Amino acid sequence: MSLSHTAAEFMLSDALLPDPGGSRAKGLRLELPSDRLLKFVTVGLPLCLVSLAFARELSAGSQISCFSPTNFTGKQAAYVDTACWDSLVHHGFDAEGHAVTKSLWALKVFPYSLLVVAVLMYLPYLLWRYAAAPALLSDLLFIIDELDKSYNRSVRLVQHMRKVQQASAEPERFWEECERARRERYFEFPLLERYLACKQHAHSLVAIYILRNLLLLLLLVATCLYLVFLHLNIFFQDEFSCSIKTGLLQAEPHVPPLIPCKLVFFSVFQLLSFSLGGIYVLLVPVVVYNALQLGQWDKGLLSVYEMLPAFDLLSRKMLTCPLNDLNLILLFLRANISHLTSFGRLNAVSALKEAAVDKEDIDTVVDFMTLLAGLETTRPRR
Repeated sequence: MSLSHTAAEFMLSDALLPDPGGSRAKGLRLELPSDRLLKFVTVGLPLCLVSLAFARELSAGSQISCFSPTNFTGKQAAYVDTACWDSLVHHGFDAEGHAVTKSLWALKVFPYSLLVVAVLMYLPYLLWRYAAAPALLSDLLFIIDELDKSYNRSVRLVQHMRKVQQASAEPERFWEECERARRERYFEFPLLERYLACKQHAHSLVAIYILRNLLLLLLLVATCLYLVFLHLNIFFQDEFSCSIKTGLLQAEPHVPPLIPCKLVFFSVFQLLSFSLGGIYVLLVPVVVYNALQLGQWDKGLLSVYEMLPAFDLLSRKMLTCPLNDLNLILLFLRANISHLTSFGRLNAVSALKEAAVDKEDIDTVVDFMTLLAGLETTRPRR
């Protein structure tokens, strides 16, 4: 008998979770995987395209080529290129023959506009980092710590029950006390359950998360509209007529009124804009999905933790409207499941419960541990 008692003690002691070494806060993820992907693409892609544009400009030299008259010297032709690149204004005529001008300055500032796009795309993540991440970090640390402690409390409860049962002279009386304690909810963990129920009625985190996705969606749409505007007005005109008859050259008879010029970098900018716009359009459904995933509960994690005694958020219908902080916290708990050591243990117990012949004998992890400790021979059937 002593050998079986010793074996049960070892099994129960091995079931306890070890204390986490170091701080949990260092490894916690405060962004969902899809949000990290969006940040990497929306911010990193414009910066990559800007570097390509500047590398092309440095390697190719002049970004414009003007067809100067044959009587111009080399210095005069260089002056024409410089003057037309500085002005970047197209001089033409409308259908009625009137002179019109069209500024092409958007082409000149296009690489710098990509830098502005990258900075703007980082604003939603700054909003989340400083407005919501600190509160989310404290919530995750408390809930993860309490969930693991609740599992350990269940195991220690079984250890105590085993000692009391061994010292009891009336086994039937012992199990009657256990059943009464279960009915009166002496085994519950009110702090954790009430904290989660309180988060169910809070909406600050989920409001910031939805605002973040709406802001990101607005910036994606604005960037795509900006690129469409460039293509409709400018990015189909790689040749233009430039006028240098200004200032001291205005009265010079040998200077032609208009000089044809061609933009050397035009095809590169077209490729950059098509790449950026195409990828941003593909990211719009991802942003919409991130916002819509809050419309349904992630019940998988809480259903596993219902193996804890009296932890019944699902069975008591406490989960009503999913648009609250608790549902968002559950998504982040799923993303940080590696830090939730008790989840693997309880998931295994849930699988054993499904595979058990008499499922009514295993309601909680306490029931499983009592069976593991060898108390099933004296436990009455429920």
